[in-house]
Amino acid sequence: MPSMINMTTSDRIFQLLLICILLIIPQLCFSQIQWPEITPQNKPWTRWWWMGSSINEKDVSDLLETYKEAGLGGVEITPIYGVAGYEEHFIPYLSDKWVQKLTFTFKEAARLKLGVDMATGTGWPFGGPWIGAEEASKYVAYKTYTLNAGQRLNERVVYLQQPLVRAVGNQIYESYGIYKLNGEKIHGSRQNPLLKENSKPIDISDIKEPITANKNLQALALDQVRFEKSLPLQTLMAYSNQGEVLNLTDKVNDEGNLDWTASDDKWTLYAVFQGWHGKMVERAAPGGEGYVIDHFSQEAIRVYLEKFDQALTTKDISSLRSFFNDSYEVDDASGQANWTPELWDEFGQRRGYDLREHLPALFGNDAEDKNKAVLSDYRETISELLLENFTQPWQEWAHGKDAIIRNQAHGSPANILDLYAASDIPETEGNEVLRFKFATSAANVAGRELVSAEAATWLNEHFTSTLSDVKEAVDRFFLGGVNHIFYHGTNYSPQQEEWPGWLFYAAVHFSPSNPLWADLDALNTYIAHTQSFLQMGHPDNDILLYYPVYDYYAERGNELLRHFDGFEESDKSSFKNNVNLLQKKGYAFDMISDKQLQKVTYAEKSLVSANNLYQTIVVPNCEYMPLNTLQKIMQLAEGGASIIVHRALPASIPGLRKDNLEEFRKLKAQLYFKKQSNGIQEATVGQGRIIMGNNFERLMSYASVRREVLVDQGLQFVRRVNDNQHLYFLKNQGDKPLEGWVPIQATGQLVAIYDPMRKKSGLASVRNTKNRTLEVYLQLAPGESCILQTFPNSFSASTFPYYQVVGKAIPLEGSWSIDFMKGGPTLPSSINTSTLRSWTALKQDEIDKFSGTARYSLNFPLPSGEYEALRLDLGTVKESATVYLNGEVLETLLGPNYSITIDRNKMMLVNKLEVEVSNLMANRIADLDQRKVGWKKFYNINFPARLSENRNANGLFDASQWSPKPSGLMGPVTLTPLNKMKL
Repeated sequence: MPSMINMTTSDRIFQLLLICILLIIPQLCFSQIQWPEITPQNKPWTRWWWMGSSINEKDVSDLLETYKEAGLGGVEITPIYGVAGYEEHFIPYLSDKWVQKLTFTFKEAARLKLGVDMATGTGWPFGGPWIGAEEASKYVAYKTYTLNAGQRLNERVVYLQQPLVRAVGNQIYESYGIYKLNGEKIHGSRQNPLLKENSKPIDISDIKEPITANKNLQALALDQVRFEKSLPLQTLMAYSNQGEVLNLTDKVNDEGNLDWTASDDKWTLYAVFQGWHGKMVERAAPGGEGYVIDHFSQEAIRVYLEKFDQALTTKDISSLRSFFNDSYEVDDASGQANWTPELWDEFGQRRGYDLREHLPALFGNDAEDKNKAVLSDYRETISELLLENFTQPWQEWAHGKDAIIRNQAHGSPANILDLYAASDIPETEGNEVLRFKFATSAANVAGRELVSAEAATWLNEHFTSTLSDVKEAVDRFFLGGVNHIFYHGTNYSPQQEEWPGWLFYAAVHFSPSNPLWADLDALNTYIAHTQSFLQMGHPDNDILLYYPVYDYYAERGNELLRHFDGFEESDKSSFKNNVNLLQKKGYAFDMISDKQLQKVTYAEKSLVSANNLYQTIVVPNCEYMPLNTLQKIMQLAEGGASIIVHRALPASIPGLRKDNLEEFRKLKAQLYFKKQSNGIQEATVGQGRIIMGNNFERLMSYASVRREVLVDQGLQFVRRVNDNQHLYFLKNQGDKPLEGWVPIQATGQLVAIYDPMRKKSGLASVRNTKNRTLEVYLQLAPGESCILQTFPNSFSASTFPYYQVVGKAIPLEGSWSIDFMKGGPTLPSSINTSTLRSWTALKQDEIDKFSGTARYSLNFPLPSGEYEALRLDLGTVKESATVYLNGEVLETLLGPNYSITIDRNKMMLVNKLEVEVSNLMANRIADLDQRKVGWKKFYNINFPARLSENRNANGLFDASQWSPKPSGLMGPVTLTPLNKMKL
């Protein structure tokens, strides 16, 4: 290179530019492996329970700062029941004072750059004291009468509603039953809770009408109330043996007397009445107690939301991101909410006939085929009403306030795929990946960027869930396609409140009073790093699996309505079997409804839904399919799509009216199937084809549907695509370490590995397969997860380190000092020990009851030998640990694996190891219960146990019989020499 002294000005400029380019290019190449910048949306959020709305501004500010420091990205405000002793601090819901506290919270959250959602109500479902009888949920009741020719009806056409009251305040509401363990016997039920010992259940005579006339509704904790009253007649229909149908409603006077004589035939009369379901808002906050709305009535949701308009219209709510609905949950009571006053008209307009003319079939008393058809039409109508008269108007209302909706659609008597798709952020909950798939499928098919989950609702008994348990639950949501975690939840609790503060009745307790809060930021960081990838790009699924909802609509059960909440154990359908096989065998799929399928197009050799690309549509073996769905499938095939049909195309169209049945059959008859190998049949349709066969796996193979065979190695995955990159979230679901080459169904030149728990990244060792896809070398302990990112081009970057053991494990021995740092009820004195064991094994009273954090310290020499790194294994830890070496923090370990790889260059000749271990709340809680300290002081359900053995005589959680749970660093602690592997 020539000297710059002898160069012209232009030469110098060129030389400087060249130097800059040479310096910048490597940086640009290296920067291709980089962690996305973390935003509040990437971080986990939490449901923020406002008990009694007894909040003050100082605590709001301080708590929000605490949550931000712990790594939370936002809160969802949900007011619930209050705390005994704080009645003077209750703030009535939507009062001027309550709204002032709300808007202050918005401002503080904005200052801290925290997101805010809020429930559209208190507790759940939607309802309140401003909901009257006209807007409240309703049910249908009926009576039948038989008349022979020439007879008149001697009895009055009346229906007396029987009184009913369910009051959580006077009973054990066994909500734990829905989370029961395998084999656990439930003694009560949600419909008929087990009475508290020696308690007198509240009687309907104790309740005044209207509900708002009753004092101390917080203490009553009413869950369902029906007063004895005569129900209004909706219709009286007469059906003759010869098939004649008469509407006799106008022949019934106000006293219920029928003025009609049966003609020459035998007649059956059906009288239909409107009942008041009586469902109350569960866990209502002060000022939120009242009836639940009629979810099928657009007028009911209008009246309900009008109250929010009055409270919020002139207020600054610009910091609010979304309004939230905490699931349907109307029918976890006695009887169903299965009626709305406009049903006759709505049904007629939508189904094209008068439901009143077919009441015997509706109630299951006609020919079986007709029973199924009419029931299907009824359920479809209810489904549409829930979508069009509740979900969509609520969403439109929220959008009018520059907000969106977050919605839990599961449990609804509707096609929940359509309800989820109509939500800006669909939200799921529970423990099963296949249940999550309903929300995530709808989100993917509708092009929603986020799908959230109510996470860690009640993993174990109170105070026994670890951060490792929470991570396992969160990973399960990730594998189901969720990318926006909400903890359930964090209680607002005044800072001056005695430990443990205010707690919600379900575990897990994400609260600063929990010792594990000290290490929660490590879990939150893991979730944020993972979600930063899972919120990028688009889902990369191959199959659109048709959801045969009409088969479910036609399947009669014990009730008129069927609630859709995932898969029931009793479900033996082909659809469920298909879903299980697809999941087990590593096929990436989304479920799709008839309504959603109408928006799918075919272009450039792919099925397209909301800019997401799919390879095929799979039709499970089902009986019913609407004509327009079959037409759409045929249209897509004609354009070039491959359609897979398991066993056979549906035999018929749903519902009673079969006007289109002949056209449906003709459309099917156009298909000419030719036999192929392995029992496969194929019909050419335009530029595409329909493939049919009995063996589901052979169908997938014949159609060359992409399968991630990595599931055969014990891995589970979720896959996304971001421009020309593929993103994988992988988890070792097995009980053994995974080490070796793992195939991925993606192409590219390079693959980066990201470890979101340790925030380590680098280029993976990769090799090409015969079909031009990739194999990646992975080392994953049981329960560990990682993210893979493919790159289409080569570049230079650091490699991800792989290690192999080159020596025996060396036990760390010597005198450990144990210093109790924070927690209570008191801080035990420091201890020195040469034997690691649970600190409760020391049999010291102040230690047995201690919940908090202790620091273990040990000095040790540098192990001799040739090695590049050491694996520090802490052995058994109860429960989480932050590790320091020579004053430098290394990692926080949540379990179940407690090991760290340490480069040799971090070691000194003599080293100081410090391990800060936090245990559970359990031991301190047990001490409170043994001393009969009254910390369980909450209205409504108070504090129930999940397991029956942990209930006292009052039906509440009681830990007084618990032995101290193992706590601390129990070892053995070892160092194992490692060298980097060269692959």
